[in-house]
Amino acid sequence: MLKNKLLSWLILVLLALSSTSAPAREYDDLIDSGYIRVGFYKDFPPYSFIENGKAKGIDVEIGKRIAEYLGVRFEPHWITPGENLGDDLRNNVWRGSRFDKDEENPLAQKTLADVMMRVPYDRNYSYMRDSTGQLVNEQVVMFGPYQRETWQIAFDSDRIEKVSTVAKFQYHPIGVEIDSLPDFYLSSAFNGRIRNQTKHYMKPAEAYQALRNAEVTGVMSMRSEADYWLTQFNEPRLKLGENGFPMIGKQKWDIGMAIRQSDRQLGNEIAYAVDRLIHSGEMDKIFQNLGLRYELPGYYQDVR
Repeated sequence: MLKNKLLSWLILVLLALSSTSAPAREYDDLIDSGYIRVGFYKDFPPYSFIENGKAKGIDVEIGKRIAEYLGVRFEPHWITPGENLGDDLRNNVWRGSRFDKDEENPLAQKTLADVMMRVPYDRNYSYMRDSTGQLVNEQVVMFGPYQRETWQIAFDSDRIEKVSTVAKFQYHPIGVEIDSLPDFYLSSAFNGRIRNQTKHYMKPAEAYQALRNAEVTGVMSMRSEADYWLTQFNEPRLKLGENGFPMIGKQKWDIGMAIRQSDRQLGNEIAYAVDRLIHSGEMDKIFQNLGLRYELPGYYQDVR
């Protein structure tokens, strides 16, 4: 009897452990299902956000076109950021979060995205190893670069005539998203002389609203965020700086996508769909429609 109870317990434990890894949908299964789940960061304008109950943003528009190319229905999968990108990939692409459980069905498996947008396309990160020499990201493939992003300053021209470097903000308040790279950079640049002028906000949208309300003189963020909010406000006094960031390290970086290691056929099809968007000029139009500047990823600049 005890042996049977132990065997039953062991089976339940193995089932529970296996449920932490959600099954991957093969390419043919995805096509047969008639839909693709595209992963987007939640509340992240201009890249992905919900407005009047509808998914909007750069990545959303790209996701819709990927679904159209595959001939399936577009289904958004919203991602709440974890502590780091590794958490986001694990929880939304290849395994699923152990904290996201169905109370009525504890063995239920978390729904995963078939592809995740806005992932750094960086060889060093893709093949990064941990302290034991194991690949950190061996369960995913990061592929399909579709945009080059950079840092940008926006400022109030009624208070500063022009901004050629961030040195101006030794004497003027500047807003940043808390715990972002601009936050860390401005806290240490010029031997910390900008630290006391740096104002922290939970989201870039709040920093840009503070700029509009003249609570700060400038904001440092990603270029697309600066373009988007200045387009939304449409106030001539709010302008873009010339982007001088001494000692910032990486000024520009490429953005791509991620899939499970087992989904390479799907990745190939998605990469081809994105390649068509770029070469046809449709990708540029997606950005223009939101009032944003588009820059080709390094891969496409190198091959021209």
